Amino acid sequence: MSDFGFLNTHRKWEDWCGMILGALIVVSPWFPIREPTPIVGNETTILNAIAVGLVVFGVSQLEYVALQRWQEFATILVGFWLIASPYALGYSDAGFLRIYHTSLGGVVVLLGILQLWQDWDLSDQDLLRHGQ
Repeated sequence: MSDFGFLNTHRKWEDWCGMILGALIVVSPWFPIREPTPIVGNETTILNAIAVGLVVFGVSQLEYVALQRWQEFATILVGFWLIASPYALGYSDAGFLRIYHTSLGGVVVLLGILQLWQDWDLSDQDLLRHGQ
């Protein structure tokens, strides 16, 4: 029988993946797009992507240094916002940008759920040992 211990422990590479995701979200409005981009001139969409990306990056960096459960909840909420933002901010017809934000938001949510599941039963002392 296989051991699922690999998925039961919060590892440093997960925090690095979160930081990379945050950087990808920040630059997502400028990803190569084959169609004419309707995002040009839409500062709200660009600011939203930058803000969400910086929050994902910052929370992942905090997890890398000092792990706490609120960070996973914040990651999940920000990921859900990124999924909903094309519809809430009115750029759902942006084609690839909608797909980028929906898929990147889904990956952020899945990463947050994985980390929350791994850290759910840990004591505060165990969470403090994550950075060592």
